[in-house]
Amino acid sequence: MQIDIISLFPELLTSPFEASILKRAIKSQKVVVHLHNLRDYAQNKQKQVDDYPYGGGAGMVMQIEPIDRCIQKLKSKREYDEIIYLSPDGEQLNQSISNMLSTKVNIIILCGHYKGVDQRVRDHLITREISIGDFVLSGGELAAAVLCDSIIRLIPGVLGDESSALTDSYQDGLLAPPIYTRPANYRGWEVPKILTSGNTGEVEKWRENQAVEKTRNARPDLLSESD
Repeated sequence: MQIDIISLFPELLTSPFEASILKRAIKSQKVVVHLHNLRDYAQNKQKQVDDYPYGGGAGMVMQIEPIDRCIQKLKSKREYDEIIYLSPDGEQLNQSISNMLSTKVNIIILCGHYKGVDQRVRDHLITREISIGDFVLSGGELAAAVLCDSIIRLIPGVLGDESSALTDSYQDGLLAPPIYTRPANYRGWEVPKILTSGNTGEVEKWRENQAVEKTRNARPDLLSESD
């Protein structure tokens, strides 16, 4: 997979890809990530990529010309499965979307700033708009890091134990059940006996019941969505 990220502040995105799972995924060539500075596609000396909105109003708007210039240059080199704009009013990111995007070959991610982008970018250049939650960030870079992490960890071979991602919260519409590790008794706080019983079938039933109960208490909306 190749992910091209278009940003006004690509330096905000360097550290997430230089550590942990994302770094290993890049080093093992499971994914290629390129950061593109949108100002490199501005045509004036000031490297201007924003302007005042027509009709007045507060804030600045990212111009269509440098964005289109960057996207067209990238598209001249390869075909892209999705061109994603990160926006607070996009469809909210969930595990199903991450699963789907992890199967793609080439993706462009556009990070917004200021009051957003010229609407014509959204109308004619973008294939999908995604939000990571009902709140506003200063820019799309942190959201891009979140999106990339949620996608890349699902690529086969990225995680040491490929079954791990399949048992994450939301994969089956439920939150993950409680998990424990050694010691079995710490300060009198004991691990549930069933988990140390060695009875695999009963352990799986316990985990399933716990997942349903946890979801019912913390996220009942997930259960209603699966009905």
